[in-house]
Amino acid sequence: MRPIKNIHGDKAPHWVGDGFYVKTLINHLDDNPHFNYSHTDPFLLFDYGKPTTFDPNPNYKTQPHGVGQHPHKGFETVTIAYEGEISHADSVGGQGIIQKGDVQWMTAGRGIMHEEFHSEAFGKRGGVFSMVQLWVNLPSAHKLTDPNYQSIKRADLPIVELIDSSNPDHQTIIGKAAIIAGAWQEITGAANTFTPINLWDIELHTAGATTLKVPNTHNTLLLVQEGELLVNGTSVSAGNLIQFDAPIQHRTDDQAQQTLATDNIELHYPATENGEQAPVKLLLLSGEPIGEPVAGYGPFVMNTQEELRQTFRDYQTGNFVK
Repeated sequence: MRPIKNIHGDKAPHWVGDGFYVKTLINHLDDNPHFNYSHTDPFLLFDYGKPTTFDPNPNYKTQPHGVGQHPHKGFETVTIAYEGEISHADSVGGQGIIQKGDVQWMTAGRGIMHEEFHSEAFGKRGGVFSMVQLWVNLPSAHKLTDPNYQSIKRADLPIVELIDSSNPDHQTIIGKAAIIAGAWQEITGAANTFTPINLWDIELHTAGATTLKVPNTHNTLLLVQEGELLVNGTSVSAGNLIQFDAPIQHRTDDQAQQTLATDNIELHYPATENGEQAPVKLLLLSGEPIGEPVAGYGPFVMNTQEELRQTFRDYQTGNFVK
């Protein structure tokens, strides 16, 4: 099993604009001694938006809840809507609505201006809103790639059934995994990525156990989005992000060469006393480290301080997205 290194979840929630109530579970700019970006590379930042109830917004037309126009450069944002809907628009003509269960994979690349609000339909009716947003670094060779969107509908995600490994004779299905990116054995995810990344949206609905296999060269994280379960024997509840030990970086002896290409993550969903199981929702992230220097400030992520200064000059002089 890949050992657990840290569990990130003690950060206080905060508002991003007035539409997204999130806990920033990891941040490449964090000076926390328990966080080291090299152990989460290529994942820069992770915002967990716990389920939050919004009243109907009668002023939606003039005051929608969300975040107005803001810049991004040098990385990608991945947004998953668990409940509610997100409307977006940008400086290169892209716009649309991220509905419940959908994924938006936005490549900021050389630069983009972007805005995100609750959709008009959700704003008017209100209700429970829940989402996550992940920032994924781009390697230097692709830092200045053209901006792009991958709008992935829930119905387009390949689904894998999870079998109860604690009772292999009965082949009981205890959950499912939607493969957003990467591969689960022979099944390939819907998203295209610049570097090797797995992003699996997992739900367990029946008591039992199952094993996730991740490349042993990947940095690996696991979000408990809803519910509580045992991960490698450790109890973890909603709103916590598990950071596993750093992967094996070098193999020099014969024994290491024979090591399996995957590490195991054991999930155990205990049965309740009354037999009723509320679904547990998880998001697995694993990625091959890029291993390059990072110079970041706010919404800009470059490789050097000079590149970062030039980005600020471009933004301040109106040359940012030209």
